[in-house]
Amino acid sequence: MPRFFCPQPLAIGQIISLPDTVAHHVQVLRLAPGDLVTLFNGEGGEYTAALTELGRRSASAEITAHAPREAELPFALTLAQGLPEGSKMDWIVEKAVELGVTAIVPLTARRSVVRLAGDRAEKRLAHWQGVVVSASEQCGRNRLAAVAPVQDFNRWIAAPAAGVQRILLSPRAEQSLAQWAHATPPQATCLLVGPEGGYSDEEEAAAIAAGALSLSMGPRVLRTETAGLAALAILAAAWGGI
Repeated sequence: MPRFFCPQPLAIGQIISLPDTVAHHVQVLRLAPGDLVTLFNGEGGEYTAALTELGRRSASAEITAHAPREAELPFALTLAQGLPEGSKMDWIVEKAVELGVTAIVPLTARRSVVRLAGDRAEKRLAHWQGVVVSASEQCGRNRLAAVAPVQDFNRWIAAPAAGVQRILLSPRAEQSLAQWAHATPPQATCLLVGPEGGYSDEEEAAAIAAGALSLSMGPRVLRTETAGLAALAILAAAWGGI
């Protein structure tokens, strides 16, 4: 059954006009009146709805049932990702959502090649939020991961962690993330992944001074687009949620 995100109040018995983007997808999929779709608004659970009217650029549906199903991890995971080159961030956001990340924080670090500010940063943020929606529709999540505005690493790391354990992924660390996870109960965690080339020595020192634990991903050096996703999978496997 096709799944669509509808950012509006949903309730059984309502006949609603679907958002323009959803109406377009309905047309692309060549659905017809009477076909069933799944809708979710990010506030919990999902709704079954039957399409009622289809126009060239519009669609409506009647909500017939609600299911409280959730596909969230039983703990909060944040991915603080140093901005990579090109379209790698799109791929990272998409796969992180599939793996259950709660929030994504794009960071401009010393070795980041990409620099985003002003209108360009706002456009990229809106684009990444769209990637979150598409990935959530595909993977079955009913809640959207939050994407924060692009931030400077030094300013971000200096802010209080608010009860979240920060993990700095570094090939120089002596203890591995897997070892730590198997010896530690589930908890809210933030994974710090550097851009290509990793975080600088000064940035790593600042992270550790701010309370981050320095942990490795094993004997192999992973690319920036691999490290965070592998770490998310490790924590989900160790703490439950897969």
